[in-house]
Amino acid sequence: MMIIEIKGVQFVNKGAELMMHAIIQQMKVRWPKAEFVLLPHNHSPYYDRVNVGSLQKFNFRKNTLDLNFISYLIPSKVRNYLKKSYGIVLESDVDVILDASGFAYSDKWGSLLIKQMSKEVLRYNKHNKKYIFMPQAFGPFTNASDKNLLKASFPKADLIFAREKTSFDYVHEFSKQNLKMSPDFTNLVKGVIPDYYKEGDKKIVIIPNNNMMNNKNDNLLWARNYINVLSNAVKAIKNLGYEPVLLNHEGKLDGDICKTVKNNIGDSNLEIITEGDPLKVKGIIGASAALVSSRFHGCVSALCQGIPCLGTSWSHKYERLFEDYGREKFLLTPEMTIEQIQLLLEECMNKNTTEFEAYNEKIQELKKDSEKMWDEISIILDK
Repeated sequence: MMIIEIKGVQFVNKGAELMMHAIIQQMKVRWPKAEFVLLPHNHSPYYDRVNVGSLQKFNFRKNTLDLNFISYLIPSKVRNYLKKSYGIVLESDVDVILDASGFAYSDKWGSLLIKQMSKEVLRYNKHNKKYIFMPQAFGPFTNASDKNLLKASFPKADLIFAREKTSFDYVHEFSKQNLKMSPDFTNLVKGVIPDYYKEGDKKIVIIPNNNMMNNKNDNLLWARNYINVLSNAVKAIKNLGYEPVLLNHEGKLDGDICKTVKNNIGDSNLEIITEGDPLKVKGIIGASAALVSSRFHGCVSALCQGIPCLGTSWSHKYERLFEDYGREKFLLTPEMTIEQIQLLLEECMNKNTTEFEAYNEKIQELKKDSEKMWDEISIILDK
């Protein structure tokens, strides 16, 4: 029975959790007898992993110290006992890694993740196991040590799916034969509208992102103006006759931004939604009149459902995403006024245009690309 590790996902960031559900849904259809395992960490606690049906992986790694080679020395009889009795598996039990890190391998996140991943890819290749990078953003890579590691490890992966052209070009420096391009694969997941979310067609949702204000954003104007832009978006939405709703897509820091915007507006009735189920988050977005989002998978969840969406950006992945859907002019800038946001939102929500028709055609095209990506993975895993 095949064991697949779903790597890079978690239960705090709703986009990462949505990618996990996207993979599990495809596994049930394509490899119904396969089992999957999730790695424990602060944002992936035991009970959450158990609730989605995951096996438990014991990891012999701490920071740069990686002793997972030990798992291959443990007799299969002992490993079978651990799995049957406690649901615990080791690296030597895993057949495939589907790396759904989203955006982890880049100068923006430092060298540790690149070091850990490179060792893992090389070890999997040595033991004839499969390592596949699901569609994600990569780069830039400027550190000489990181580049040497990537030159050694990337070519040993079975498949690498870059999510867009910029990421493709960053990886192409190190590996070519196994490199492909495919859009974010959560576009195939259907959302679930929660019972409490009523009259969504009268609401426009705003999703913040604390990365807009920290050192990961090279555009320093955003740090100064971000709260003001979100507040202006709230006012623009009200001017258009819609109800603004703040949606926390990830944890405390984004929740704090929601509270700050609410206080800044001075509207005690401004609703803040914190929804733990990523399928319901996508359902809320799909049931709304429009979205203003600083979270990547918030934008994807709107764009792939034909929901009018304004975005902000702290990384190249946002520009490329909006370009993929032909909606690149709908990214906000850090000095936009209420009137400018209002005009852009009105234009974005106008569905009686040839542009919107082309947008709907692009949605279907990108979903076909995701199906093709899964077909290519199936060819590798079914050998």
